[in-house]
Amino acid sequence: MDFGANWPIYDQLELSLPADEWVTAQVLKGTPVNNTLRIGTSGWSRKEYAGTLYPRGIRETALLPEYSRIFNCVELNATHYKIYSPDDIRKWVDKVKGRDFMFCPKVPQVISHHSTLLNAATETAAFLEGIRAFEKQLGPVFLQVSEYFSPVRKLNLYKYLEQLPRDLQFFVEVRHPDWFGNETERREFFNTLHQLGIGVVITDTPGRRDCLHMGLTVPHLFLRFVTKGGHPLDSVRLLEWKERLDVWKQQGLETICFFLHVHDGRFEADFYKEVQAVFGLTAQPSQMTLF
Repeated sequence: MDFGANWPIYDQLELSLPADEWVTAQVLKGTPVNNTLRIGTSGWSRKEYAGTLYPRGIRETALLPEYSRIFNCVELNATHYKIYSPDDIRKWVDKVKGRDFMFCPKVPQVISHHSTLLNAATETAAFLEGIRAFEKQLGPVFLQVSEYFSPVRKLNLYKYLEQLPRDLQFFVEVRHPDWFGNETERREFFNTLHQLGIGVVITDTPGRRDCLHMGLTVPHLFLRFVTKGGHPLDSVRLLEWKERLDVWKQQGLETICFFLHVHDGRFEADFYKEVQAVFGLTAQPSQMTLF
């Protein structure tokens, strides 16, 4: 994912993390809790992983088991393009059996991009039926609406979210600038999702700092971290996140899903080693705890 990256002027951008949104102070009550860190990427079958993260010449059937040996969650973009049946999903679950591993499925585009949201009941039911087959290995579910989806259509979004089952954890990613640039809309957005118990995805991408809103509407973080791969500024940004997460942990942040989006998939292995070093991860991913 290179959304909003603006790599040609990467060195010229202001990349510091902004202050927390008001809602974050309401959600994080100030009491430290045991905190689990999950790290993953956007999929296990990227061709760039062969010979870097994976052994060269690895068989396709071995990709997911190998991925789950390295990471303990996945941002499951496959579900964005197809609604999978429970039987299809159980095949993935069988490949990670015995591991502490979470699948974080993305809502299908037939719902998020190609409907009004209010006319997607059938598709939503089929999607939910499928992902429930993940059972205990179902992580947060995230709905990413189009970058053209502005607050003009907010009532459709809010009504859709109200109808989602409360026993699953959902996050929403919005990209249209008016969600962030209009203070009234911004406050209403955060307040509505906080009341619904739904999280807001934080996207840290160099050229769209408005998407780096630092608003936690639930005591859980779903972070999409976009990097160039091998660039010194990636390391600077990573270290700053470590400092902020130290603070949030002390304030009551419960879980973190930290998804690495490395430009073209390059330097994935080296960058992952750097992530391990920054967060002090010495165990296998399935055993990782934060700091």
